[in-house]
Amino acid sequence: MIPATPSRARLSSLIDTLEAGLLERSAAVRLALLGALAGEHVLLIGPPGTAKSELARRLHRAFDGARYFERLLTRFSTPEELFGPLSLKALEQDRYERLTDGYLPTASIAFLDEVFKANSAILNALLTLLNEREFDNGSARTRTPLISVIGATNEVPQDESLMAFYDRFLVRVPVAAVSDASFAQLLALAPARASAAPMAAQAITREELGQWLSGRDAVPLAPEVVPHLQALRALCASLPLGVSDRRWRQLIGLLRSAALTEGRAEVDGLDLWLVPYLLATEPAQLAGLQDWFAREVAQAAPQDAPWLARAADAFEKQLEIESRAPSQEGDASAGKLALARSIGGGAEGGEGEMLRMMTASLEAHLRKHYSSAHVAARVAQVDEVLATARQHQAQIEAQAAALARALRDRLWLPPDLAAQLLRNRRQTLAMLAARVAQLQGTRAGFAALPVDPRQAASRPEPIALSA
Repeated sequence: MIPATPSRARLSSLIDTLEAGLLERSAAVRLALLGALAGEHVLLIGPPGTAKSELARRLHRAFDGARYFERLLTRFSTPEELFGPLSLKALEQDRYERLTDGYLPTASIAFLDEVFKANSAILNALLTLLNEREFDNGSARTRTPLISVIGATNEVPQDESLMAFYDRFLVRVPVAAVSDASFAQLLALAPARASAAPMAAQAITREELGQWLSGRDAVPLAPEVVPHLQALRALCASLPLGVSDRRWRQLIGLLRSAALTEGRAEVDGLDLWLVPYLLATEPAQLAGLQDWFAREVAQAAPQDAPWLARAADAFEKQLEIESRAPSQEGDASAGKLALARSIGGGAEGGEGEMLRMMTASLEAHLRKHYSSAHVAARVAQVDEVLATARQHQAQIEAQAAALARALRDRLWLPPDLAAQLLRNRRQTLAMLAARVAQLQGTRAGFAALPVDPRQAASRPEPIALSA
């Protein structure tokens, strides 16, 4: 049985409070909160001064009664700074134990800045704590209340010895400096930070968190999800991008947590917006995986419809050729036309108008004339392509409308990503509309070709539309 979940308004309020004043952090906020709800650890990757620590400090207020721990790690950091000092009383009794109260083993949410700069003794102890939620205190292994560790680093570690620890962070979020578009807004921000009060009434209790974690395995995967993930696994292998079996399993757990906390009955394709943040080992790999999601899953990558472009351009070129084709008349008519243009250019009043009419008549006379069958064949071929283009246009419009409806119900998918997907759809529709308009203009041009009823009713060869 799937457990009850918090109301959408409640989670939305938590997200809004976490995000208040954090410009261009919609993805980071959602991923940090969702990662914590899923019991996963989150790594924020970016330069100093990009609100990584502020986000972690806010996050712990989203959980009722959660204790918070924060440390900046260096190669000189000692275990006592993270796990607590040795107990003198225990040493008197020949026991090696730490006083952990107020330190990492008693925290629910922890922020570890420059997490990969710690020495091996600390990292080895952290491995068990992060993975098992247990801490070896002397001869006893104790359970910790840890919900999630938010790690921060300026850069991804390259040392092979750090890879096991790096892999403990399921969610990896690049955090960049505010863009030029938001710079003025950054300068105008008030210095006040989010307080605990707005989140107190909405905070997630430990009991709720336990129910969701234990109940999320009942959330099924929609039929399209597994084929998408199989295709993604093949893509990762080709990059190459190594993904462990454990990470694939953790990925499914996070997807289920996203669906469960949104109140949906199953994981669907749109939940896969999360996977770039779970599979990319370097920030530079994120864009390629996001493109995969937009193209293969959301079906919302900008499209060019090259077949339509080739057809529209081919028709337009053929119309230009046939419109300029000369008649079979001799040079006499051409001489009359040159004389009419010369005289008409300087004549005024009614006489000038008459000469200009005569010029237009001569120009029409000098154009090649076609049979009605020829014109009908050209128009029919354009109509055939127009019908296909309009059908494709209607299909894209229906898909865009369906995508907009689906995105309206999403809590975790960042608004800027949703906006980009919809912009891509509008870009495709604008391209199709422009090509349809081009075809309509060309059709009108073919229909206006001069017709000679005396011409034999011969149909022209269809215009070649292949590349």
